[in-house]
Amino acid sequence: MAIRRSAFSSLLAALSDIFLFFGQLTTLFLDGLWFVVRGKISVRAMLRQMGEVGVGSLFVAIVTVGFSGAVLALYTSVQLVRFGQAGLAGGVIGKSLALEIAPVITAIVVSARSGSAMAAELGSMAVTEQVDALKTMAVSPTQYLVVPRILATMIMMPIVVVIANLAGLYAASWTASLGGISSTLFWRSFQDYVTAGDQLQGIWKSIPFGILIALIGCRQGLTTQGGAQGVGRATTSAVVFGSMAIYVVDFAISLIIQDVTSLRR
Repeated sequence: MAIRRSAFSSLLAALSDIFLFFGQLTTLFLDGLWFVVRGKISVRAMLRQMGEVGVGSLFVAIVTVGFSGAVLALYTSVQLVRFGQAGLAGGVIGKSLALEIAPVITAIVVSARSGSAMAAELGSMAVTEQVDALKTMAVSPTQYLVVPRILATMIMMPIVVVIANLAGLYAASWTASLGGISSTLFWRSFQDYVTAGDQLQGIWKSIPFGILIALIGCRQGLTTQGGAQGVGRATTSAVVFGSMAIYVVDFAISLIIQDVTSLRR
């Protein structure tokens, strides 16, 4: 009986933490949206964060998406040549990169690098009472700390995704030649099967990804307690929660897009 009560208490505590997490995220988002609507934006802070998010994550995104595209092309081209469908290589790989690989992997990279940095920076400010000092001076931490990070990540994510997607495509076109598909055939297939709508879908996906990454990183940072250990936990949880949220939202967006596409048909 005691074991059952303990398990039930643990379940209630877990559910309470989940509801608290989503409640704080929603509150943070609505507060930030209110400041944006009123034009209360620190442009200087936003530009600085754009440099941190965009420039800081660009190289890692290019490497990860580039090699992902290369590996995908290596396996796909061999199988397509085997079944006599080499003319589909550019289309299959191009759609995969544009719709899923480039936006999702780039989001994971930005979450791991920039989301964790936001959590660590704001967590350090929280445990050293700098956030409380802002409140004492009648300065909103959401306006001063959160809004610039959300806007910067939301703006830079599509740019990084486009560049990473190009890196993946060029790496794939080179690797496909190792599987027996010429570069000319690869790009012709890409032009025939990959539409501007496919590219825009992947770019559009990256915007909610950017908002989520910044929201979760800032939330984990602002709620940090427990000194240096708390900062470490906040940094780790920002990456874990951010990565999980990216995959869940990616599935939801893909499902909506497929439903809308099927209705149009």
